[in-house]
Parts: sequence; structure tokens; C-alpha cells
Amino acid sequence: RRATSLQMALGHDPALMEELNQALADNARVLADLLARARCDANWLSAAERLSGLAASFGARKLMGAARLACDSAPGDPVAIRAVTKAIAGLD
Repeated sequence: RRATSLQMALGHDPALMEELNQALADNARVLADLLARARCDANWLSAAERLSGLAASFGARKLMGAARLACDSAPGDPVAIRAVTKAIAGLD
């Protein structure tokens, strides 16, 4: 598992870490849904940037990479959407 400053600040509390990881996955799914439904550049980029920030705050590197790919892609890009979906599945 990834060791982040967030984890270091929380100490060794497995239940809290599990709750935070679940919150990460849940919020990432919401943002991925917004990304998948975006039809204009502004909405796409907003969702991708929010997803990137969320991933960065948790140190979720694969998700960060997928979100960066989405930031550099056109709205609806199936490659970017698959990358984000795969990265989120890896969080569980």
C-alpha cells in the first residue's frame, strides 16, 4: 500500500485508513461518472482536474496518471475513460 503524509498523520489506525480508502474510491467513482458524461472541454477538464487533485491528496499514483491522461485528452476519449476506470478498480 501507498504511504502518504495523510497516513503518517493518522498513525496506525487500520479502521480509519479503510474508511478513507473507501471515501477515495467512492469520490473517484463520482468524478469518473462526471468525466464520462462530460460533453464539452470545460466539464471534461474540470472533472479530470478534480480527479487528479483527489488522487494526489491520497497518493494514488495510478489514478493520478490516469487523471493526467484525461486532462490531456478530448472529452469522451475512451482510452482515458478506461484508464480512469481501471485505476479506480485498483483502489478496491
